[in-house]
Amino acid sequence: MAKRKRSMISVEAEKPKQEENSLPLVRASDEPLTKKAKWINKQRVLVFAARGITQRDRHLMVDLREMMPHSKTESKFERKDPLFVINEICEMKNCNKCIFFEGRKKQDLFLWLANVPKGPSAKFYIENVHTMKELKMTGNCLKGTRPLLSFDASFDTQPYWSLLKELMTQIFSTPKNHPKSQPFFDHVFTFTIIESRIWFRNFQILEEDGQLAEIGPRFVLNPIKVFDGSFGGETIWENPNYVTPNAYRRMLNLQTGLKYRQKIEQKLSLAARQPTGDLCDIDALDEEVFEDKSPTQIADEVMNQRIDDGKKKKKDKKKKNKDTTTGKKSGRDMFHEILADSDDE
Repeated sequence: MAKRKRSMISVEAEKPKQEENSLPLVRASDEPLTKKAKWINKQRVLVFAARGITQRDRHLMVDLREMMPHSKTESKFERKDPLFVINEICEMKNCNKCIFFEGRKKQDLFLWLANVPKGPSAKFYIENVHTMKELKMTGNCLKGTRPLLSFDASFDTQPYWSLLKELMTQIFSTPKNHPKSQPFFDHVFTFTIIESRIWFRNFQILEEDGQLAEIGPRFVLNPIKVFDGSFGGETIWENPNYVTPNAYRRMLNLQTGLKYRQKIEQKLSLAARQPTGDLCDIDALDEEVFEDKSPTQIADEVMNQRIDDGKKKKKDKKKKNKDTTTGKKSGRDMFHEILADSDDE
């Protein structure tokens, strides 16, 4: 009976502990409700391309989509349609920003960054494209995390650079409390101005002291024009140092053509420096000695010469055989000669 009393006492002692941990059935009205964080900055970016881009350009577009959780996709844009149709596509997709890739001649890639529908918009020429799969860097980050944006100090030197900086911050920055984003930072987007071009890099934050590891992709944006409207309108700024890719390729072809011109000029200068006159006319001798002949002619001459040499050798052998046969004397003739010599003595 004593054991049963102890078990009953232990059960009664455990009951008040469970009641303390359990929540009250009635909640006071003064206690504030735990609300979810609001998604206030509802920026949505439409990332798509026109028909005619290469495989590498398409991989670059996919990399940008994966890095931006607030992006949306769309099928390929028809090249025959005008660009202002993109504003209607963005309205149907409920997007207020757009990144549009435009390819030409299967080798040139252009990028549009636009604020839909009022503008402004900027057009770039993309150079030195390297995708994530191509680089295979050591850096890595979680999908959907928010990036830190790092801009060069030279963005604040000119008004058009500051305009591009604001446009890029609104497009590439992930909104806070976005449903598809993670609530922390683990990578950095860097925008650096070198030689009037914007260099883009993506780095992983390894530690708080500033150690970084590159993830990719990497590319260079060469600005062409900045427009007042979305995909058109009045030109706010135009790059005076921009050279079209067709003109650049033409310059390279002219440089390679200069080598051929230099060779011709050297031959002409050599001909002008040669002496003239009857005594210095060496062209006739050059034609005889250094006459240009085809391989078939040379082969025929060699074969004819061998045939003639063989005939000559045969004739020489016949002559030698005749001489040897005619030069032999019989034993009687030799005996008569010896007797004649003895009589003379």
